[in-house]
Amino acid sequence: MRIRPTTEADLDRLLARPATEPVGLIPAGRFLGELARHQYRPEWTWIAEDAGRILAHAIWWGFGESAYPLALDSVDADESLPDRAALAAELIAAGQRALRPPGGEIAPRFEISLPAGWRSDPAVVAAFGWRRDAAARAGLTGELERIRFEWTADAGLPRSSGRLALRPEPDDDVFLDVFRQIAVGSLDVITRREVALLGADRQAREDMGIYLSMPGDRDWWRLAYTAADGRLAGMILPNRNTDSAVVGYLGVVPGLRGRGYISDLVAETTRFHAGRGEPRIAATTDTTNLPMAAAFERAGYRAYGIRYVLSEPPG
Repeated sequence: MRIRPTTEADLDRLLARPATEPVGLIPAGRFLGELARHQYRPEWTWIAEDAGRILAHAIWWGFGESAYPLALDSVDADESLPDRAALAAELIAAGQRALRPPGGEIAPRFEISLPAGWRSDPAVVAAFGWRRDAAARAGLTGELERIRFEWTADAGLPRSSGRLALRPEPDDDVFLDVFRQIAVGSLDVITRREVALLGADRQAREDMGIYLSMPGDRDWWRLAYTAADGRLAGMILPNRNTDSAVVGYLGVVPGLRGRGYISDLVAETTRFHAGRGEPRIAATTDTTNLPMAAAFERAGYRAYGIRYVLSEPPG
């Protein structure tokens, strides 16, 4: 058995592998599209092979200009294997060791897309279960379930309350400071973990770097001030991924939480994208972040799936 990254010569064999499960797999058309954008790469795509036969593969994803991937996107192993999770775990562990940024404490997370109500579908539960087992054996034992939302034009525009004034800000350092403020007491699990691991300053810089690397325009970002007295309330970072507009990042500074401003920020982000003619806006939040989920629902967003995140535990 040999575990290694692929070369371009392997891709036809990889794409010929049958897709037999409802989750965890990447259609050939999507793989080729991401490959063309340099977000999938042969060196980020790993295989386990025996006598020239591919028995398992794992695909990591990152931004086109990134030196290292951000996430493990897909894992599959042949159904004929006596313990497919065991081979997948070896493959994940080898790739994670090789693809971790040098000197970086945070390894790529394994993100699995699941349909809404997935626990009631035995086929989905089984396909998820052995991948979760493989990830745990490879050291990805941290678990986080996030709700995937979408807004479409037929939901109608949320109204603006008029309580906030949104202003552009050209200075990245100003946004960086607001990132630091919002991280204090955040309900977002990944934010809390990364602040504990990296410290507030580095976490803010790395988080902001991700949003700067996305396809959206930096000029879309806005700081939010209270209309009544001009106090800084928070910020919105409308953005895009390769498929659609996304809410990106938003948050309220600690001193003004609990006053409903999170709903105002969601509404303003939605109105901004809709004003640009975007027909769909995607967003995610942790299942435990009830205020954010409620804000999306009030703005007309529909929950349509789950992103299950498996990661190295903090510490």
